[in-house]
Amino acid sequence: MLARAMRNGVIESTYDGGVVATDTEGTVIASWGTTEPTLYWRSAIKLVQATVSQEAGAELAPEQLAVACSSHSGWPTHLAMVRNMLGDVGLTEGHLRCPPDWPLSSEARDMLVAAGHHRPQRIFHNCSGKHSAWLRACVAQGWPLGSYLSQDHPLQQRVIALTREISGVDPAPVGIDGCGAPVLRTTLAGAARTFAILSSDRRFAEAATANHRYAALSSGSERPDAKVGAWWDGPLKVGAAGLLAGGRNGIGIAAKSWSGDKDIAVVLLIEGARRLGLLSAAATAALVDAARPAVLGGGTAQGVCEPT
Repeated sequence: MLARAMRNGVIESTYDGGVVATDTEGTVIASWGTTEPTLYWRSAIKLVQATVSQEAGAELAPEQLAVACSSHSGWPTHLAMVRNMLGDVGLTEGHLRCPPDWPLSSEARDMLVAAGHHRPQRIFHNCSGKHSAWLRACVAQGWPLGSYLSQDHPLQQRVIALTREISGVDPAPVGIDGCGAPVLRTTLAGAARTFAILSSDRRFAEAATANHRYAALSSGSERPDAKVGAWWDGPLKVGAAGLLAGGRNGIGIAAKSWSGDKDIAVVLLIEGARRLGLLSAAATAALVDAARPAVLGGGTAQGVCEPT
């Protein structure tokens, strides 16, 4: 499947992308576009990572679990949740090993600067919720705290094993993600199968429910993926470099913009879900701006980005 940007009736740019839908066994139900290349999960695997934390004893409340699954925007609510997640088990921001960063939301960054924060901090990183959940798991298990990002750490070994199990794809060789964590490999079919399982297997119900119920905590209410999540009756997660995957009732769907454009991934996933009947008429109507984002000129719409 391709997408294109139309400006005043002219094709201004095109985007190579792919969409795959599977069941829990990995049987392909439908596919469009370029679907074969290997890709990195990036943050789209966070529900699996959060499940590993919870099973290891992190004991996260539902709202905290949503933040553990999140690529949060760095709003005060997100930061307060992360501080509480750490403080509940006697830890501080100093235990985080994600790099210092500014929030994903420029508005959230402006608020922090206005409040006197002039340097990026680890807690501002969009993955700080995941890292806090991992640290809680390490405390519960008595695992080393300082090396929790090492591929050989017991925590990461559990993440790798569970990802391999439910995706049906060997995630090795492992790279390094933007937050410093091991980043695992998959395919669009593997991502779709994973979300099919996340949406139907009781083992993952806690993380899937938190991710779905608290979509704004798992993202940021201003972002297109959060808007889709609010209407998506099941787990849904964005990954960096243009990956978006979701699951509903044992059907998983994964969309990838090979140019890395996250908004195009949203366009592709909505279109694939529409073709498969995974979106209600009300959801389709509510998501029209995300499904066909405007191409602006002079501050007004001069066209749209659309699937082809």
